[in-house]
Amino acid sequence: MIFEEIDIKKHRDTVVNNRKDSFYVSFGDTIGFSEEEYLSWLEEKIRDFPEGFVLAKEDGKYIGQLELTIREYEGNKIGYVNLYYLTPEMRGQGKGKALHHYAKQFFKNNEVSEYHLRVSPSNNNAIKFYRTIGMDEVGTEFDGKVIRMKGYL
Repeated sequence: MIFEEIDIKKHRDTVVNNRKDSFYVSFGDTIGFSEEEYLSWLEEKIRDFPEGFVLAKEDGKYIGQLELTIREYEGNKIGYVNLYYLTPEMRGQGKGKALHHYAKQFFKNNEVSEYHLRVSPSNNNAIKFYRTIGMDEVGTEFDGKVIRMKGYL
């Protein structure tokens, strides 16, 4: 698996479709998804963390996507996973471990030892994966609509 930095002009359709699918898997629909808002946010974040926004490619085909940033949380600098994504046909094959390895290296390079993410409580496969890679639940946010999880390097 290789990782290619996202170029919005080149990868627009791919990243939008990936994000929409992740939204659907998390929430059961795409009603709250705004393509223009997402692309605007993505453009801003890529300026700050270009190596944190990558597509995973295997055998010439895009099979996944990572969106990684660094932010402040409760007075500490932490890594933040905005998106771990694999295309539906690639899920359940152990490929998430390669995404996680890339994410850990990104966080190490940015000198953070703790990273967080949010996941829908109904996304059982994602929660199982996050537990498998050593993440723990911290609690719920947004009136129970998401679970915050954290891991350490």
